[in-house]
Amino acid sequence: MNRIMKTLSSKETRDYFLSTHFWGPVANWAIPIATIADIQRDPKFISGKMTMALCVYSAAFMRFAIRVQPRNMLLFACHFVNEGAQMTQGYRFIKYHYIDKKKPEDDKE
Repeated sequence: MNRIMKTLSSKETRDYFLSTHFWGPVANWAIPIATIADIQRDPKFISGKMTMALCVYSAAFMRFAIRVQPRNMLLFACHFVNEGAQMTQGYRFIKYHYIDKKKPEDDKE
C-alpha cells in the first residue's frame, strides 16, 4: 500500500494527470460513448458523411497515438473503440439506405 501511495503522490504521476496527454483522450471519449449510445437509435438518423469522416479521423489518430513519443495508449484505446463504433454505424447506414431499401418492382407484385 505504501508503494502505491508513493507512486500516486510522485511528481511524475501528478504531471501526467495534469497534462493534455491525459485530459485530451479523456475528453475525447465523449465521441465513442455517444456513438455507442446511438447504436440503438433508428438508422434513418445516421449521417453517412459524418460516419465516414469519423472513421478516417479515428484511423489517423490511432496511428498518431502510436507514433507520438511517449506513446499515448489512452488516446489509441479511445480511437480504437470509436473506429469500431463508427464502422458499426456505417454498416447500419449502408444496410438501411442501400440493402434493405425496397425496389420499385417489389411493389408491383
